Amino acid sequence: MYRNILVPIAFDHDRDPEPALAAARTLADKGARITLLHVMEEVPNYAIDYMPEGYLDNLSVAVQAALDDLAKKVPGGQTALMRGAAGPEIIAWARDNEADCIVLASHRPGLTDYFLGSTASRVVRQAKCSVHVLR
Repeated sequence: MYRNILVPIAFDHDRDPEPALAAARTLADKGARITLLHVMEEVPNYAIDYMPEGYLDNLSVAVQAALDDLAKKVPGGQTALMRGAAGPEIIAWARDNEADCIVLASHRPGLTDYFLGSTASRVVRQAKCSVHVLR
């Protein structure tokens, strides 16, 4: 079905990446590339001064290791780590790397999501490729 699938991964305590990985495996053509992407949100300048020296570097190393472990479970699995706002970075990565499908987990929307929009809704509205959203 798809040859170049992007799976954004959130490391929130209540997020399980397995359903998205399973969907990506199911949607992938033989020999497909499946990229697991995590976007590290920027830390506000006022907060960075209160973090230990090297915190962001150590966090990047830990997140990359977790992504690498997940990628081992996926045929054709690769990883990418970016910094910025999740929605725009997911869209940019998909565009720049010619993804033909994004498999994205979504939480159950609350009232604020209807007014502000969640990452999933931003990706669905702006992606130029297919988007498969899991609930």
